[in-house]
Amino acid sequence: MQLSERLSAIADLVTAGNRLADVGCDHGYLPVYLVLDHKIPCAIAMDVREGPLLRAKEHIVQYGVEAYIETRLSDGLAALKPGEADTLVVAGMGGPLMERILTKDLETAKSFQEMILQPQSDIPRFRRFIRENGWEIEKEEMVLEEGKFYPMMKAVPRKGAYVLWNAMEERFGKLLLKNRHPVLKKYLLREERISREILKNLSRSQSPEGKQRMEEIKEEERLICAALKEYES
Repeated sequence: MQLSERLSAIADLVTAGNRLADVGCDHGYLPVYLVLDHKIPCAIAMDVREGPLLRAKEHIVQYGVEAYIETRLSDGLAALKPGEADTLVVAGMGGPLMERILTKDLETAKSFQEMILQPQSDIPRFRRFIRENGWEIEKEEMVLEEGKFYPMMKAVPRKGAYVLWNAMEERFGKLLLKNRHPVLKKYLLREERISREILKNLSRSQSPEGKQRMEEIKEEERLICAALKEYES
């Protein structure tokens, strides 16, 4: 079974031997792949919509892993009890929705050994949310697939003291920067080109809104340039 590059990167972050809970499982490809690969012993695939859950069931039966993967209609973590799984995967959703899912059933969320998270929007805020609510980002990954950039992270319960990340680290990912991730560099170069084009267009504006927007883009460009300097040393 062949996964997309995005799902393959998520699969690589899952700890071998862990029981998996996949929220928003869509077609169920991730748990099916992990069971077939003998990386996990079992999984619970959950989705808030019946359509995707039915498609997931079809794929589970197609690959003969129905004895190892259970499906549940669930709004976030509502249909899951604490201790039923070791690894939580929440991927392909907006950051604010993922925040609501984790906050709504916080006791269950806190029961996991690890969470593999791939927010699609508001990513700096989501990184801050995770760290302010008792988890630490242990690993970060980023892939470029069909022209889209997908950052993802593994979060575990924090054991040490809370250490504040600066604006650049929250915006682009402290561990991605530390490891000089090649896909992040591509993202930074693209964002640099976009910000310069926006500034060029805004330079013609005399309105207060245009000037305010220009200052915002200049600050964004400053963060991008600072991040790119991490690749020079």
